[in-house]
Amino acid sequence: MSLNFFLKAYLRMAAITAAVLLICALLFNGINTVREQDWHEQVSAPVLRWLAMAPDPVHQYHWMVPMVDLRTAPPASFGLSPIVVERLGYGQVVAEPTDSGYGFYIRLADGDVLGMHLEHPHGDLARIISLLVRWHLDTSPGDQKEAVAALLAEALNLDIHLVQHVEELPDQQALERLEDTGLTVFQDGWNERALIRLSEGALVVVTLPQPFNPWGWPIVALLLVVVGGVLALALFLGLRFVESHLRKVESVVVRIARGEMGARVESENGTLVSRLGASFNSMAEHIQRLVQVQREMIHAVSHELRTPVARIRFGVQMIEPGSTREALDKQLAGIDGDIQELDELIDEILTYARLEQGGPVFSLKEGAVTDIVRQVVAEQRLIRKGVEIECCISERSERWSMADMEPRYIHRAIQNLVGNAARYASGRVLVSCHLDEDNCRIDVEDDGPGIPEQDWEKVFTAFARLDDSRTRTSGGYGLGLSIVRRILYWHGGQAFVCRSEALGGARFSLVWPRRKPVDSVL
Repeated sequence: MSLNFFLKAYLRMAAITAAVLLICALLFNGINTVREQDWHEQVSAPVLRWLAMAPDPVHQYHWMVPMVDLRTAPPASFGLSPIVVERLGYGQVVAEPTDSGYGFYIRLADGDVLGMHLEHPHGDLARIISLLVRWHLDTSPGDQKEAVAALLAEALNLDIHLVQHVEELPDQQALERLEDTGLTVFQDGWNERALIRLSEGALVVVTLPQPFNPWGWPIVALLLVVVGGVLALALFLGLRFVESHLRKVESVVVRIARGEMGARVESENGTLVSRLGASFNSMAEHIQRLVQVQREMIHAVSHELRTPVARIRFGVQMIEPGSTREALDKQLAGIDGDIQELDELIDEILTYARLEQGGPVFSLKEGAVTDIVRQVVAEQRLIRKGVEIECCISERSERWSMADMEPRYIHRAIQNLVGNAARYASGRVLVSCHLDEDNCRIDVEDDGPGIPEQDWEKVFTAFARLDDSRTRTSGGYGLGLSIVRRILYWHGGQAFVCRSEALGGARFSLVWPRRKPVDSVL
């Protein structure tokens, strides 16, 4: 995995996470603002409606005035907005945030508005409810207390009952607070309750409204839906991005199948499929090159085979029944030479095809490069009698002569270069070794006409010859140097040509790593 792709993926995930958190925070705050407003109105509505039923609530509940600023006045006196006034006209209870808490309002029957102010809505409302229940129960006759408690419970939508069993009492700390103030609020499991002591000593338990919960199940469910939706959208876009690139690869495959061998995948660097695109393009280039080589080979083979076949046909036609033994032997020797030439051409073609279309299975092993060079030079001296072939190997090269190679193919590559140099040399060929700890280099130089610089790459092309001559004495099929380059390619090296400074002709060089990498697979 490339660092560029990792950083892009990381930044995208970070952006998605930030977007999810931002959306959730906005939804959480926005929805909870509405939910909290609704909770304030819902939880205060029973108390305000109970107070509004009194003929004169401010006078009747005078003890509540200093606690919550309970008062009645026309709507304009409270500075309410038209929307609030309209809602009050529909009989709704309205909660309005203020600088120091909330204001709660309800319209009375005479058109005035009853309002009160709570700094801490939940705690203050719990205290008001508890005091309201105690006040009504304290002012009710003893035989009507249960009926009043039931009426209050129904009107305030609360559970109010007299304590009948010890198990209903809270812990000792809450009882001590009850002893001091006559009222205590305690937690009973999930419920919040108030324990009230009446004037005659009876104890009453009131189940108070639950406080506002910003993490209620509706908001949690909504956030889960939002998170799931955003992640699903991100996954969809990511898969769509990958699919679009895969479709590009698919379209290129279809085009190549139709014969458009030049079609290539265009993909940006650092994407998930960039490596796939690069590998596919490399494969497509290899296939295109193989197809091109096949076409060139078929064309060149058909051309190369015509000459020896034509000579064989001509030689057969020249054989006449009346020919002398000497003429017959001469014709047969020529035919045998042409057959030998065909055999060599077929061997060259098969070797080149095997190297070009994937190469042989090389089993590299340690061997002495200098020994192979001496062997090739000795063999070529026997064949090329008119050419002086010299071998130059320094002591330093002898010290590093052991290298990883496939001896048969290295022998073939050096042999091709030396034979090619001897063919075009005026009289001298120099073969030298330059071996060190890292690389092996073999130079083959001649004193021939050399090769023009513009043709230095062309000479390694299959079936390429710089001259148009093709005779039995000149030899060559245009495959020798191509085979040399492919052998060096499969050794992890390179073959190249330049001008010889020492002899003035051409200098061919073979360079490859002296030791193969530990993890290399050939």
